[in-house]
Amino acid sequence: MKFKKIAGLFAATTLALGVLAACGADKTGTGDESTGGSKGADTIKIGVNLELSGAVASYGTSEAAGIDLAVEEINEAGGIDGKKIELVKVDNKSDAAEATNAAIKLTTQDQVVAIIGAATSGATVAQAQIANSNKTPLISPSGTSPTVTVNEDGSVNEYVFRTSFIDPFQGTVAANFAANDLKVKNVAIYSDNASDYSKGLAASFKKDFEAAGGKIVADESYVAKDSDFRSTLTRIKAANPEFIFIPGYYEEVGLIVKQAREMGIDVPLMGADGWDSPTLLELAGADALNNTFTTNHYSSEDPEGKIQEFNKKFEEKYNGKSPDAFNALGYDTVYLLVDAIKRAGSTDSTKIQEALASTKDLELVTGLYSVDENHHPIKSATILKYENGGQVFETKVNP
Repeated sequence: MKFKKIAGLFAATTLALGVLAACGADKTGTGDESTGGSKGADTIKIGVNLELSGAVASYGTSEAAGIDLAVEEINEAGGIDGKKIELVKVDNKSDAAEATNAAIKLTTQDQVVAIIGAATSGATVAQAQIANSNKTPLISPSGTSPTVTVNEDGSVNEYVFRTSFIDPFQGTVAANFAANDLKVKNVAIYSDNASDYSKGLAASFKKDFEAAGGKIVADESYVAKDSDFRSTLTRIKAANPEFIFIPGYYEEVGLIVKQAREMGIDVPLMGADGWDSPTLLELAGADALNNTFTTNHYSSEDPEGKIQEFNKKFEEKYNGKSPDAFNALGYDTVYLLVDAIKRAGSTDSTKIQEALASTKDLELVTGLYSVDENHHPIKSATILKYENGGQVFETKVNP
């Protein structure tokens, strides 16, 4: 998930450099005397830097619920080599500068062995320099932009990883689904021109759909926080598309879907993981969401055994609530990190980084997980269909 704004990032980065110059102590987050801790500590401190309030709090709070469930399970089973996991949570308020400040606190004051978060790509990128400089592994559960782990110059952020697949893969999956499963030939794209997440998905979809022989009959954009989309939807309707791809966030997408249906646009609509929030249903309405699809990381209706086991545990902890993809990604991120710590045989952050970079065929709820040389996951994607206000498992696509 790509965050829309990185306001204040450069100022925060400048502050970070000053703090890092003064605070470069080695740490393991366990109290090991050999690394400057106090003897006898029985916990492993893991930082959590998530959007728990603000514009995209739905994502962060969902991931936090999954993280809490995983940590509870692991601690009840004896922890990691007898040490319990201690979470140090910070709310980045859906703001990149706040995420930077939180990363500084977690690495230099709290001395965590690793950080989970942020949910969005922008708030994760804002922490990358802190993670690399402090040699602290940073894992975003849902930061789908390639820039989370790979910089514009092609260099890899050595200490940054992600649990989710990347945006180009989502765009390709959506394009192939439209062309091969729905068998449409003429489509429209309606994207957020202020969002790298949305623009990246739109570009990937366009490239692969045209390669499959399809035609883009309308390519329109909106601006985040818009609330009336009727004039642009009128132009799109006039182009007579058989399908509309809307790669955006639930706040705007809910209104777009609602207004499109009110205008008589009844063709299939499709988006990506940015649609995945209960707020989407509140904004669009169940009827309007019929005949819409999304690419996502997981479906609670997938019959695979590990998924159904997770569903049961989640529903037991959260009073019958069915888990969404962000719950599953938060849960999986804990197990990805714990697997690396166990294989490293140490809570030394450098050894954890090396173990994360060599992860191969790890069974997670959101699929079999391996990591490539760019720290991009190799894993499957799920396609969901909305029916009567609920998400229905459509199919799974392997990389």
